[in-house]
Amino acid sequence: MCGIVGFKVKWDFREFERDMASAVACLRHRGPDDHGIYFDKYNGIGLGHSRLSVIDLSKAGRQPMSNENGNIQVVYNGEIYNFLEIRTTLENLGHTFKTNSDTEVLLRAYEHWGIECLNRFIGMFAFGIWDRQKQRLFLARDRLGIKPLYYYLDENYLIFGSELKAIMSFSKFPKQIDPDAISLFLHYQYIPAPKTIFLNTYKLDAGCYAIFERNGMQIKPYWTIPPICSRFRQFKGPEKEAVEELDKLLTTVVSDHLISDVPLGALLSGGIDSSLVAALMQKVSSGPVRTYTIGFSEEKYNEAPWARSIAEYLGTEHTEFIVTPKEALDVIPRLAELYDEPFADSSAIPTYLVCSLAKSRVTVALSGDGGDEQFAGYVRYWAVVALLQKVEKLPKKAKTALGRILKMFPSSWVEKAYLPLRDHLPQRFRVANFGDKWDKLINLIEYSSLESLYRMAICIWPQRDVMALLGRDVPKSKFEDIFGQNNDRSPLAKLMRVDQHTYLVDAMLTKVDRASMGVSLEVRVPLLDHRVVEFTWRLPDKLKYKNGEGKHVLKNVLSRYLPVSMFQRPKMGFGVPIGQWFRNELKDLITDYLSAESLRKEGLFNWELINQKINEHFSGKVDHQYRLWAILMWEMWRERWL
Repeated sequence: MCGIVGFKVKWDFREFERDMASAVACLRHRGPDDHGIYFDKYNGIGLGHSRLSVIDLSKAGRQPMSNENGNIQVVYNGEIYNFLEIRTTLENLGHTFKTNSDTEVLLRAYEHWGIECLNRFIGMFAFGIWDRQKQRLFLARDRLGIKPLYYYLDENYLIFGSELKAIMSFSKFPKQIDPDAISLFLHYQYIPAPKTIFLNTYKLDAGCYAIFERNGMQIKPYWTIPPICSRFRQFKGPEKEAVEELDKLLTTVVSDHLISDVPLGALLSGGIDSSLVAALMQKVSSGPVRTYTIGFSEEKYNEAPWARSIAEYLGTEHTEFIVTPKEALDVIPRLAELYDEPFADSSAIPTYLVCSLAKSRVTVALSGDGGDEQFAGYVRYWAVVALLQKVEKLPKKAKTALGRILKMFPSSWVEKAYLPLRDHLPQRFRVANFGDKWDKLINLIEYSSLESLYRMAICIWPQRDVMALLGRDVPKSKFEDIFGQNNDRSPLAKLMRVDQHTYLVDAMLTKVDRASMGVSLEVRVPLLDHRVVEFTWRLPDKLKYKNGEGKHVLKNVLSRYLPVSMFQRPKMGFGVPIGQWFRNELKDLITDYLSAESLRKEGLFNWELINQKINEHFSGKVDHQYRLWAILMWEMWRERWL
């Protein structure tokens, strides 16, 4: 979806029409089935939409969609899972419907309840509603930020779209880089909302709506990650009761997420979250669920055998594809086009590949995203909390000396030494890709507050390196804002809350949305249904993290559907061997894009520092794969869009 509002300008409507047509065309990957454009020339309004038909496949579901007198126009991306229930309520209130689409339900809900309609929707969505009678544009994004919404605002125009490329297609868009955004990108691997890479261009944050009128724009939250208060009383029942409630809730939510007029499937990695979603889909489905997995020839990155055994046990119709290095590498030139602002999560490669695989048979797929951030699934949570307790007690000189000693052992050597020992260690110390975590541990030793420790655990280029690289500080963002709130929470809860407001929305969900919609596949994430999130925030820490392991209660639910031996293993993540490729298959790409000559010519980075990191990585002395990947993604993005 896309649109433009210009109350205060004199329009060249030929240019206006060309811009709208161009914006809609550049979003056809998100919606190849139909498209439409609406103009209100008197008020200077244009709305456009490219449709992926999922509910009501007829032309009656075309967008932009209007009410009978044309006073209200809507463009909408996503799904409202309870639209049939809302429709029944509205019919009882006297409303009539011409289509079977959830778009019309959204339109009628706004007609009847106005902005308050947001509180009735269960789903993932971003939409724009032009209300001609009230002379206002109403923009909104779902509670968890599953669906994206970008906008540009100056004294003359508001331009919005599902992706930045739609906004960039407008001739009025100035395309001016925000220098602070580059610092944030290098630090976090993504640009935290509300910023984007461009000045005066923003992401509407999760759980927020915006009202744009002639006298300006207002942005307000309508939902946030809920605190423990009277409405969300902490769960105090026995563990068995929590498992039962969570099982029932997830079964209901997964069932709701299966509403569709097109074929559905599931993305199955073999991990806990995706396995549980697939198991619940199979539980509520009348026939075999279609599941999709990709694997790699490199054993430490390959989860395909686990996914295969789980699919066989559940009885799904399983499709597996083992990706060659060449097939994975062929995705890299497409990333700048897919992620139309700099984005440096290399797991975008396998995510794109598994979405491409699923799209060959289905139009909608469910995934397990969101489990780690709610159930303490990341090793970094307990590692940071445990390390904080130890590091706080060390004198500064002792921390410096310890850091120097640890740096004497290269991560590649530590990885080789660790692997033979892993299976003999307690479960909480069995981790995949140990070399990566070793490098992070060394950096963490120097820090002694929860915020600074966690920042070092997740950052790509540390703050001091960003300064050395760019000559600019890393500006404050939501990361600091969330750490400054709710100081009464436990350290574990605080870290999960930070991730749910930052990494989950701006990295994880961004990655999945662009990769999936890039191949015209809709991915739904039942673990991020707001009903699940509200329930998990009622659970005490001990039901999420217990005996040195995360996802305690979630594993207990999964054990009802799968033998524990099938999922009790080291967490791998969804990665690719970028570090290895940089020394081999991608070496020419690195030396081309990150050559001293090209970096000097660009004049943005300290090329000597980058050259140092390249040499250290090529020699195997230090693993700089994430830092080099971030610089490479910037250079490839700059080449494509600037």
